[in-house]
Amino acid sequence: MHDHELPAGLTRRTALSLFGLAALGGIGVAPAHASELYGPAAADARKGGTLTMGLLLEPPGLDPFHQAADARIRVTVLLYQGLFYEGSDGQAVPLLAESYDLSPDKLAYTVKLRKGVKFHTGQTMTAKDVAYSYNYIRDPKNGSPGAGDFAVIQSVEATDDATVTIKLSQPNAALPMTLGNKYGGVVPAGYFDAADAGTKLNQISVGTGPFKLAEFKPNSNLVLARNPDYWEPGLPYLDQVNFIFLPNSSGMLVGLRNRRIDLAVVARPQDVQQVEGQRGLFVERWPSLNQKALDLGLEYGPLSDERVRQAISLAVDKAEIMRASVGGLGKVIGTMVAGMQDLWGVPIDQLPNQKQDLDKARKLLADAGHPNGLDLNLTTIIGYDWMDPAALALREQLGKIGIKLNIQRIELGVWVKNFQSKQMGLTFNDWSTQPDPNLLFYRHFHMAPEGADFRNWKDELASKLLDEGRAESELAKRKAIYARFQQEMARSVPTVMLFSADHITVRGERVKNYVQHPTGWYYGLARTYLAS
Repeated sequence: MHDHELPAGLTRRTALSLFGLAALGGIGVAPAHASELYGPAAADARKGGTLTMGLLLEPPGLDPFHQAADARIRVTVLLYQGLFYEGSDGQAVPLLAESYDLSPDKLAYTVKLRKGVKFHTGQTMTAKDVAYSYNYIRDPKNGSPGAGDFAVIQSVEATDDATVTIKLSQPNAALPMTLGNKYGGVVPAGYFDAADAGTKLNQISVGTGPFKLAEFKPNSNLVLARNPDYWEPGLPYLDQVNFIFLPNSSGMLVGLRNRRIDLAVVARPQDVQQVEGQRGLFVERWPSLNQKALDLGLEYGPLSDERVRQAISLAVDKAEIMRASVGGLGKVIGTMVAGMQDLWGVPIDQLPNQKQDLDKARKLLADAGHPNGLDLNLTTIIGYDWMDPAALALREQLGKIGIKLNIQRIELGVWVKNFQSKQMGLTFNDWSTQPDPNLLFYRHFHMAPEGADFRNWKDELASKLLDEGRAESELAKRKAIYARFQQEMARSVPTVMLFSADHITVRGERVKNYVQHPTGWYYGLARTYLAS
């Protein structure tokens, strides 16, 4: 797919489009393949072989029902499948579902299942397995971190062997995306009746995905083997994927250079620079659903005044912060993560308070009763490398309008407690979403009790729009609703979305057809092959 690529350099020639690709050496943008499951098909793919991928974050476990870590999700999406696939363009694509109908009152989804799907155990999947799996997730007593995502479901029933009916307490257009691959997936009915069922998932997989678990050795490696009964003919191309766990970036870079590692995801600009120009290595950049943000908790004194928040937004130079923190390896954003901008985002030049305007910012501060400026504490998280240089850049920028920043570095555990107790103050944040605006915005920004409203925004108009957006199933109307929400968020400033850092992959020249999904999950391995 990428025969036109050149060895890695550091010049970005073109903006990334959804599922587009650019090597850091000056190449074009690959065509979009958003409608294809897991990525583009490869007409002349070579079958067989073992691909070795280096990981810095080891999955703490492989149980998709009870383990919330992103390090788990990245790999288990290849083992377990839900009814829908998280399409990179922000739309849910039928996966184990073949099709679905939505009732006129929008309170019932009737899902027709794909035929001929087998579990890794060899048994055929039926509607009873689907109903069991989703009923298990949504029952709070079972302790799934995905239970809250399914709170609007009243029942999941097998109508016949090939049909499932899902009834809701209120309309939710994001339900298909929620029935994806982050939590759960579909397993044989009754699987969790056994007391040791959860721990067994670290030894034997029972999903329907393109790969099945061959071996999981903590502190060493994880091996996935081709599922010979996979329902997509001819896939996957690889015989095995061997994920090896590495303690640090230095080991990862050495492994790439000596070809012990075929593929890796790197996060730091300095790591990219160390492999640029290496013969036989290709560095590629992909859009992400991640955002680096400056959150403004309204419980924190001066930040309760909208004018102060607007002044801060008008003082921020997002591009400068991105250059300082990730060497420019990302995309400046307005009110939407980069991977969803094309479908759901309002253009940044059509949003208020996005372009730096220091005079207007100073006037807003004076109008708010701070003609001589004010002092604020900024919280950063120890271990998030980008936050330290970003904090220095922000301190200089806000200093130009008379705001003096006191930078406080805290442990992640302390930060999480502040977040959960809604005492965020002024803080950097780093988070990702599934590709649906309801899943991005609702929990974070809707007023309590329906939403968590972590920033104490309590904006009635925004909450009303989020309710409307979740209930509306027609795409054009949904887009219009979320556009109005983004205008309100940009105007009132409970957060300043700064940039989406690119996903950056490094591959050896034998690795072909790997596409990095914007979630950061390794879906693309189902379509990857090794050249001879």
